[in-house]
Amino acid sequence: MKNIFFSMLCVALFSCGNKETKVTYSNPLDVALGDPFILHASDGKFYMYGTSGEDGFRAYSSEDLVRWNDEGPVYRGATAESWTVDCFWAPEVYERNGKYYLFFSANWKENPTGEQEQFRIGVAVSDKPAGPFKEMYDRPVFDPGYPIIDANLYFDDENGKVYLYYSRCCYKHPVESEIADMARKKGWFDEIEESWIYGVEIKADFSGVIGEPVLLLRPPVKSDDKQAEWESRSVTAKEVNRRWTEGSYIIRKDDTYYLMYSANFFGGQYYAVGYATSANPLGPFGKADNNPVLQKNTGDGGDVTGTGHNMILTLPGGQMYCVYHGRTTKTGNKRVVFMDRMEIKDDGTLTVKGPTTDKQTIFLKK
Repeated sequence: MKNIFFSMLCVALFSCGNKETKVTYSNPLDVALGDPFILHASDGKFYMYGTSGEDGFRAYSSEDLVRWNDEGPVYRGATAESWTVDCFWAPEVYERNGKYYLFFSANWKENPTGEQEQFRIGVAVSDKPAGPFKEMYDRPVFDPGYPIIDANLYFDDENGKVYLYYSRCCYKHPVESEIADMARKKGWFDEIEESWIYGVEIKADFSGVIGEPVLLLRPPVKSDDKQAEWESRSVTAKEVNRRWTEGSYIIRKDDTYYLMYSANFFGGQYYAVGYATSANPLGPFGKADNNPVLQKNTGDGGDVTGTGHNMILTLPGGQMYCVYHGRTTKTGNKRVVFMDRMEIKDDGTLTVKGPTTDKQTIFLKK
């Protein structure tokens, strides 16, 4: 019996001598992961990685983005040799010069003060996209002095530089704002902790960073900021005393850098995605007027909530897809993977055509 989460049909078409495959699917895909990341590898296959609650990560492979095969574990942490302990989150894999590099977040075993969150970013390498991946160093990439997660890289082929983007965790990071003042006055929370997104140049061998991290995005300070309402929903709904800015993903189109990010509690219904733009990879970035570009659809008759931590997959034909996790009534608290069309219009506006659960068609060029 076909999986109830999707149906698919592949038909071989030929146009101008190039093979094109038509694929029909519906969300969510038949993969239960958080923080999904898809690599279109040089072998022609697609490989998906994500957060699964294991002591490491596994990969799924696909020829058509719809039927996914479990490749099994591709990286294992929490070993005697590893710098990691637990909480393996948000993997991203990059193919460079015949090698595959896995960036990820995990708790660091070096924890002399007994912190509850000691997250850092690490890197592992493999000759194959399905691993096995081995840690390149017996330590995190770098230590900024506070917990960090959600690594994303941008390779600038014009100047040869590589940039690392990450999120400083909310942990022990209380921030004063008009939202925090309101929460105290209403008796909701004594303080509001925040996570902020930073960017920094990273060394070509990924052994460390160059210069100091630059603050790129943070939650609004003023209540009348047009971003404040949607970025503060976890607080105003009294879910939790935190405001997140995390899960960043950056691309460049023409002369503009687009930095997508997620706000609100990843475990709640209000997790949503926005974006900001800049003329430079390290900012300054300005948030878009049409934020959020992806959010729950239950108010419009749908049953998708918790939409966030996205990446952008650009197919050979140029079509862009927003890949993210979410939840439905049927999947409950389990995070599952969604993939919806997105575009950047001629006026520079970025839009995501989701979340959807109806049938969609992809044209894959070979």
